[in-house]
Amino acid sequence: MSTQELLGKVLPHLSLRDGLPDLIDTPDQLARAAQALASGEGPVAIDAERASAYRYGHRAYLIQLRREGVGTFLVDPIRLSDLSPLAAAIGSAEWVIHAAAQDLPCLAERGLRPARLFDTELAARLAGYPRVGLAAMVETLLGFRLDKNHARVDWSRRPLPEAWLRYAALDVEVLAELREILRTELRRQGKLRWAAEEFEYLRTSLPPTPAPERWRRVSGIHQVRGRRGLAVVRELWSVRDHLAREADLSPTRLLPDEAIIWAATHRVTTREQLLAAGFPSRDLETWWTAVRRAHRLADSALPAAAPASPGPPPAHRWRDKSPAAAERLAAARAAVAALADEHRLPAENLLSPDVVRRLCWDPPDPPDEAAVAEVLRRGGARPWQIRLTAGPLSRVLVRAAVHAVDVHPVDVPRSPERRIDRRTPGGNVP
Repeated sequence: MSTQELLGKVLPHLSLRDGLPDLIDTPDQLARAAQALASGEGPVAIDAERASAYRYGHRAYLIQLRREGVGTFLVDPIRLSDLSPLAAAIGSAEWVIHAAAQDLPCLAERGLRPARLFDTELAARLAGYPRVGLAAMVETLLGFRLDKNHARVDWSRRPLPEAWLRYAALDVEVLAELREILRTELRRQGKLRWAAEEFEYLRTSLPPTPAPERWRRVSGIHQVRGRRGLAVVRELWSVRDHLAREADLSPTRLLPDEAIIWAATHRVTTREQLLAAGFPSRDLETWWTAVRRAHRLADSALPAAAPASPGPPPAHRWRDKSPAAAERLAAARAAVAALADEHRLPAENLLSPDVVRRLCWDPPDPPDEAAVAEVLRRGGARPWQIRLTAGPLSRVLVRAAVHAVDVHPVDVPRSPERRIDRRTPGGNVP
């Protein structure tokens, strides 16, 4: 059922076909659930609830599973230290998850890893749906209303309220049905192979390496001027992270980013100033010591004004640093956008923006299709992405190599030959 057909209609709420199952929180209950899941048919719908806004880290506080023929199971991974029976029961089945990148890490942390994967959110993106949230997909494809009013609650709370458990169970209630509809649509559009490559890439990807200077991600750090101020951010972030880990609290619940930025942008000479700025009285001496430590650091110990980066600079600086690279990037982005429009999918799903930037900053010489394809492959592009984009991007780079003049931006003309007509299939200039 399309969204247009649903306009003007009051949608019924999605409900649990089998009622609300009991929470599984003992080894005996888990063993019985694992046996039942192993005897079920078809893929396993799975979801996890985290409490990252309340607790330190991103671990799972509830795991929901559903399989045809055996129903839904709600597993408490906090009360259960060993989930190996569950892993054995579902390890060889295809998993159906919505937005798998969010849940796979916390499931893997508990020893749960899929042998095969179908991501309904990613499938919807590839199929060209404009709204790909779970509630939107349930509404658009199945004609039911799925409330998301408990999405941000504290899932570490025990006991879990019945309303929360019902909400969690509904998240896996119709994932299998969504999978069937999306598979059919992807097959109709000739994109089923694309989806398979995306799912396998997602399934086998290693967790991202933590940034070496995570403190630079404090919200509002762009307001901090000078290396001394950055040292204050670094010291306070480190103290906050240590205290949050020990207390198992989300760092921002312990101390908001705004307070850190305030301390880094003001002359702090007393503890009372920190209190007035929102620093909690508990551990005040620790916060005060961190600020004083930052101000007493030798210049040689201060952090760099900007983080070291092995990749290209931010795109907004390209016009000053390399006008020719900026021209290449503008043309390449337009070519990718045109291809994405042609194939009805988001440009970022056709090719990672980071891969496009790296290609344009340091293009191969000569930029023939085979060389471009190799750069894309090394950047993590999947075979279907390379087949669609290597040729058009090679043509963009060849044209840029002919016309680019790497001079100061005021001397660089806006060449119409380097513009991409997005109305032309493939993004080629006629």
